[in-house]
Amino acid sequence: MSDQAQSDTPNAFGREDVTVVERIAQYDGFFQFVSLKLRHRLFAGGWSETFERELFERGNAAAVLLYDAKADKVAFVEQIRIGAVAATLPDGTKPNPWLLEVVAGMIEDGESAESVVRRESIEEAGCELQQLEHIAGYYPSPGACSEYIELFCGAMDSDLLGGLHGLSDEQEDIRLQIVDREQAWRWMGEGKLNNASTIIAMQWLQLHARRLQQQWC
Repeated sequence: MSDQAQSDTPNAFGREDVTVVERIAQYDGFFQFVSLKLRHRLFAGGWSETFERELFERGNAAAVLLYDAKADKVAFVEQIRIGAVAATLPDGTKPNPWLLEVVAGMIEDGESAESVVRRESIEEAGCELQQLEHIAGYYPSPGACSEYIELFCGAMDSDLLGGLHGLSDEQEDIRLQIVDREQAWRWMGEGKLNNASTIIAMQWLQLHARRLQQQWC
């Protein structure tokens, strides 16, 4: 790699163009918080000075939007979220801490993303997935967090689902909300679906619902 990256070439730099000089553990609990001292190549050429950034490490996750292609319905899990409890919105208001989300869970050592969404669908929604299609993998907040999420759409039978779910030993209190896809899309426009995985999944579903109805029915 030359010092001068081509300005019209995306991803001209790679892993070899950044050096972590030191990693300092700040907190090690359910999640980890570390400080990294690093330096990297610059687009204009040469290397940056060594600088320090804090990093939140929570592991990787997998998520799935439950979709009944025959009934054209989606299912969301509704639960309280600590981030929303502590949040203040840009206009100064405090948001509702109960969010409507897709099913999701952390990927443990030795697990695949697919096995996680199948397990979490049973735990959070009482749903055994019939089909599974990958949507995307993405970083939800790469400026401060190392988490990477694998996102899927999974086939469900909405007639068999409903009620309350979650693991009591993990303090989960989850209500399943099943709605028409178009109603969910209206909720998007009204700001009622306000977390990244759910927004990305719903946008993807709007583009692919007709195809899934042909394939999954």
